[in-house]
Amino acid sequence: MERWGLTLPLPGTPLAAHEEPVKRAEAAGYTDLWSGETNGPDGFTPLALSAAWTERARLGTGIAGVFQRGPALLAQEAAALADASGGRFVLGIGSSSDRIVAGWNGIPFERPLSRVRETLDFLDAALAGERTESGFKLETAPAHRVPVVLAALRGRMLKLAVERAAGAFTNFLPLDGLPRVTAQLHGAPEGFELLCRFFCLPGEREAVEPLARFMFSSYITVPVYAEFYRWLGYGEEIEPMLAAWKAGDRQGAAAAAPWKLIESMFAFGSPEQMRERIGEFVAGGVTLPIVTPIATPDKLGELIEALAP
Repeated sequence: MERWGLTLPLPGTPLAAHEEPVKRAEAAGYTDLWSGETNGPDGFTPLALSAAWTERARLGTGIAGVFQRGPALLAQEAAALADASGGRFVLGIGSSSDRIVAGWNGIPFERPLSRVRETLDFLDAALAGERTESGFKLETAPAHRVPVVLAALRGRMLKLAVERAAGAFTNFLPLDGLPRVTAQLHGAPEGFELLCRFFCLPGEREAVEPLARFMFSSYITVPVYAEFYRWLGYGEEIEPMLAAWKAGDRQGAAAAAPWKLIESMFAFGSPEQMRERIGEFVAGGVTLPIVTPIATPDKLGELIEALAP
């Protein structure tokens, strides 16, 4: 069965008003609901609410940071959601970014690969109901297995995902860069998933360009994403944008964002064109596209249904 996901929370929509659109999404054929976690609600609360509002949809954190939470708390949150959803929960974890961890939370962003690996070791034991090396043991082990997916953009993190996780979660990936990512998944176990989030902006270029440029320049200037784009081979293309951002010129950075890469990464146009674009990524190896519809609240329900599988 092909999977098709939707990002929660929905833009401009209070959490208490999510019941109707979440139910509509499940009825329209979305198989998955994956939360984002940046500077809106945390990654777990929208899923806890959705567990009560849905019957079949799989619920995943996309992603919960391993620096901001201790491993025992992550295990508790995962066990709670697995219980609340009757085993429909997937724990997506990752190192997050230097901007979020160090900048916003004041936590040193050090040895991210090691931190993720240590967290995986802890979760493997804790979610199996065993006592961890630190002495922690869940009061009640999850009745259902909790798959763990890793946020992994490049090289070593993708390798760790293949070795230790049920899937890899990528983001802000241009279509031309997809083969470089899938090449790293050689030897992945059967059923291994490649998840990717897609920002869907309805409308032609002139309507969406200002927002797309702003989003691209805000994200790809974050050091972990800048490194990702260099690793994909786009270092030269993004350099003028990075220089403008570093100089404090946000408008200049947006103007210098390479349109070819923006076009290769976002989904634009009509719902049919957006679905077709996402279909190209699926053909290239993405097993779970996660749609992020960008629209005003009054048009959101309609867009979610139009982008349904």
